[in-house]
Amino acid sequence: MHKDSVQRASVLQHVSQNVRRLRHAADMSQTALAEKSGVSRRMLVAIEAGEKNVSLTTLDRVAEALEVAFSDLIQAPDNRDPSRINELAWAGSIPGSKAVLLSKAAATREVEQWEWCLQPGEVYPSQADAEGWSEQIFVFEGCLTLMLGDEPQHIAAGEFFMFASNQPHTYRNDGEVAARFVRNVVI
Repeated sequence: MHKDSVQRASVLQHVSQNVRRLRHAADMSQTALAEKSGVSRRMLVAIEAGEKNVSLTTLDRVAEALEVAFSDLIQAPDNRDPSRINELAWAGSIPGSKAVLLSKAAATREVEQWEWCLQPGEVYPSQADAEGWSEQIFVFEGCLTLMLGDEPQHIAAGEFFMFASNQPHTYRNDGEVAARFVRNVVI
């Protein structure tokens, strides 16, 4: 079985378990959830049975009707660390086409998305941000060293890391090729 197929089966199980659990917690019938979400009861039955690879829009409508975050539907029921969700949310019909929710963070005002490139040997020190701010890093080329205090976090291409940024932190490229990454600042 293809890796994406295994991940898709896993997320369908998570969605199935989570929708059923959250619907029961909200004391809603499938009919009531269908009416509130605008998603057909037939579709909800298939979702709860783990039989349907639904669109992200449909899941978003179900989450809104249940008054929960989208990520609450797709992450493993036993996974409570929002900084390490790493769940396949959508798989296309062509192998390799996918959307993976890596992490989430509460935001009170805005989220800034930055593209960064640090050449070999480059260092960017950053002061502590305000309380409640966080950063999400995704490296897509090279390897980034993120210093949090005295602890280095090595984030290689294809990896991500999330942290509370209310502490001094430094971005470094200790490698021999450029480190390119996306940095989301959650305010």
